[in-house]
Amino acid sequence: MSIKVLVADDHEVVRRGLASLFQGTEIKIIAEADTGEKAVQLARKHRPDVALLDIRMPNGDGLEALERMREDNPNLKVVMLSTYDNPTYIARAVALGACDYVLKGSSRQDLVAAITAAASGQSPSKTGELRRVSITMATREPTGDSDIPLTQREMQVLKHIALGLSNKEIGRSLLISIETVKEHVQNLLRKIGVTDRTQAAVWAVRKQLV
Repeated sequence: MSIKVLVADDHEVVRRGLASLFQGTEIKIIAEADTGEKAVQLARKHRPDVALLDIRMPNGDGLEALERMREDNPNLKVVMLSTYDNPTYIARAVALGACDYVLKGSSRQDLVAAITAAASGQSPSKTGELRRVSITMATREPTGDSDIPLTQREMQVLKHIALGLSNKEIGRSLLISIETVKEHVQNLLRKIGVTDRTQAAVWAVRKQLV
């Protein structure tokens, strides 16, 4: 049984290359987009099993498209395909519900495995970047450092802040309300003695929390 895939990338050579890579596999490209807006429209029209999205595209980037696609169809599986090994991009992809985040330098085998796993509802591939960052974001274990006076949940929120996520994205990731996120942010800022999110992120990096 074939896996119907929507490919969104603003470079035609990449789209052509992916079509070539998928020959001889169960992956079938049913639609192609060169902008984020077009990707959202085609997802609504064609109802793919998996959307394969680039990050940087004109007229709505891949992360914006991911958010809108998942709002339209929460069951849609999305794999991000990017040149950028950027922790903030990966963290935002996690928060917005991506199944995996694969670098464009990955092998054909790894990319096919990521799409196949996403289509079947399996966990992110071991070679994907998403697994590494999502584990960092999800962990709630105390660090054992007496210099860090935070609760487990505050620690979790701090890690999200250090990865560059907004309150809305943190709420999506942790399944809590924005109001609850704001409360945790204010508490942790006070506890670690800083006045804004940037200072909190620097503090977290210095403590090697991310």
